[in-house]
Amino acid sequence: MKKCLFLATCTLFAFSCATPKYLSYEKFGAKGDGVTDDFKAIIATHAAANEKGLPVKARNGKTYYIGKTLGTAVIRTDVDFGTAKFIIDDSKVGVDERHDNIFRVESTLEPFTIEGVESLKREQTGIGKSLPGRCLVQIVNDNQKVYIRLGKNQNSGVSQKEFFIADKDGNIDPSSALVWDYDQITKMTAYPIDEKPLVIKGGTFTTIANQAPSKYTYYCRGIAVERSNVKIENITHYVEGELDHGAPYDGFLALEKVADVVVRGCLLTAHKTFKTIGSAGVPVSMGTYDINAHGCVGIRWENCSQTTDINDTKYWGIFVSNFCKALSLDHCVFSRFDAHQGVRNVTLTNCEFGHTGVNVVGSGTMRIENCNIHRKSLVALRGDYGSSWEGELIVKNCKLIVPEKAKTVSLISGTNTGKHDFGYTCYLPERIEIENLVIDDSAVTDKNYTGPMIFGKFKRNVDEDGLYPYITKGVIKLGNVEVTSGKPLGVSLEPKMFQDYTISYGK
Repeated sequence: MKKCLFLATCTLFAFSCATPKYLSYEKFGAKGDGVTDDFKAIIATHAAANEKGLPVKARNGKTYYIGKTLGTAVIRTDVDFGTAKFIIDDSKVGVDERHDNIFRVESTLEPFTIEGVESLKREQTGIGKSLPGRCLVQIVNDNQKVYIRLGKNQNSGVSQKEFFIADKDGNIDPSSALVWDYDQITKMTAYPIDEKPLVIKGGTFTTIANQAPSKYTYYCRGIAVERSNVKIENITHYVEGELDHGAPYDGFLALEKVADVVVRGCLLTAHKTFKTIGSAGVPVSMGTYDINAHGCVGIRWENCSQTTDINDTKYWGIFVSNFCKALSLDHCVFSRFDAHQGVRNVTLTNCEFGHTGVNVVGSGTMRIENCNIHRKSLVALRGDYGSSWEGELIVKNCKLIVPEKAKTVSLISGTNTGKHDFGYTCYLPERIEIENLVIDDSAVTDKNYTGPMIFGKFKRNVDEDGLYPYITKGVIKLGNVEVTSGKPLGVSLEPKMFQDYTISYGK
């Protein structure tokens, strides 16, 4: 009996030794000395972890160098980078090697095509098809162009598309309701949402910036998140070695076609602003980001900030999104929040935004509460996409801190001359509620400044014939708006454009 017990104990011990609780980079040859290129070992570690279903832990205090070695470390299990440091040296990475993200977070669930849905209408509650489970769905009509951009980076638009969440019965989550009518559907793809969350945390990453020419050759050399239901916590990213030129970055944290992601306690870095020649043949500043979200629904950033001064104009805005819905930022300090090609429903609470402020086009409800914004406008509606917001704007307990060089100040700014077809009808918010707002214009020194306006100068002659539609009517409720300079709050320098708004003032 004792012999059997001894053998059983040995077998159990051997099994426990053969099955580790996690994998480390050192097990696959990483040195962690900050000099040796450890990327092959990092890739191999995650490949083995994915196969065995084990988490990965970096060794605290180690520094892992990643140089010109090509490839991507695919993450399908939890990762704890701990206090380890990672050096991503892009100084010798050319434009032909820029497409490989260092890490890519993947799902084991494969996307699939949804067949048999020929059309969908705006606000439709379901797709009329059952699904294997909850999915992020992309719908596309290649025969209709939208977001036909105007300006220095003008283009011919993109295919009409959007993303929404549907449950197993095909019901569309109201937070991601359809923005467009789809009389035709050329493609419909479902991306299953994982039920179990995946956690990635810790680590200090330093990018040694590329030295490529200043052209639109975006570098993708960070963490790409292509799996839903992910928690990203306490990651720090620095940028060093920027010269007086360089190619732009797509985002160190780049979220692509995912839902239900939380980014918490992360510290990012804005990049220098470089110029190039845009599609209109004139010089233009290139957008380069550390945070990027494309085609995402239900994404939340909490307690995130940046290393660079949010009001230093040498650096580009840190945050960009396209085709997203249900975005929220809470207790974040960023130089910029930007929604290029439409956001539906956005909530900004307890945040501070710097010199590039809050820039949006889109629809639904935009809610801004307990925020400080350092710009000459509270909300800037992007003129290159028609300065359109179809829905409502709710602002409570905020402060607009106007820079010294401002010549005009407005709550809502934008441009829409009516002479360009953006691929859709443009709107201003049909309901605007602003309560407890301080407009600190005490630093403005321009002698012609007469005071803030509700609406900026949109450069539109409403008496001109043949203009593309711009729906500018609704209700505005203002309560307890304080102007530090004591100057009155006006409606606009183009009052005729806003004559169909009913404005009420209260305490």
